[in-house]
Amino acid sequence: MAFRFEAAAILLAGLLALATLASCNIEGDILYAQRMEWYDPNNVLESWDPTLVNPCTWFHVTCNNDNSVIRVDLGNAGLGGSLIPDLGRLKNLQYLELFSNRLNGTIPATLGNLTNLISLDLFDNHFSGTIPTSLGALSRLRFMRLYENNLTGGIPTSLGSLTSLQELKLQKNFLSGSIPGSLGNIKTLQYLRLNDNMLTGTVPSDILSLVVVGNLAEL
Repeated sequence: MAFRFEAAAILLAGLLALATLASCNIEGDILYAQRMEWYDPNNVLESWDPTLVNPCTWFHVTCNNDNSVIRVDLGNAGLGGSLIPDLGRLKNLQYLELFSNRLNGTIPATLGNLTNLISLDLFDNHFSGTIPTSLGALSRLRFMRLYENNLTGGIPTSLGSLTSLQELKLQKNFLSGSIPGSLGNIKTLQYLRLNDNMLTGTVPSDILSLVVVGNLAEL
């Protein structure tokens, strides 16, 4: 009986290890596919080798104790190209730092699947199109910085569901329409920057009240 229990325990441990390895390989495949989509004149992604066991040994990638990707740090790396939708499958990703590059195209709606995301830094690039309404599902997000791009359309009312957000910086785009009053739901908000857009109307009273009942320090 003891032998059977030990054998079962070993088998279970082996299956868990294989499952973890498979998950890491999937994440490695996603990031390598992203590398292939990007223009990398400075060879900062040279270490992103798909023949390695997992991406945790690659530069600019950080993993947790389960060898799952939690950070991608590629700010000011000279990268060009677009974001692939499969980035939304990096289920444990907490920090996506891609600021100050030459990235273009639209922001994939699939980024709304990154429910563990804490920081989304895509500022100072050439992104166009609208802000995906799906980003309102990122309940753990604290920092959304999309400023200095070419984003158009309105500010999604769904962003009012980001009740952990501390910084929402959308300035220096081509956003239009009115400021959604739903942003007044974000009691944690400290910095709200919407200047240098094409917004119309007045600032909703729900947002102005954050100065009194919330933490808003800069509007």
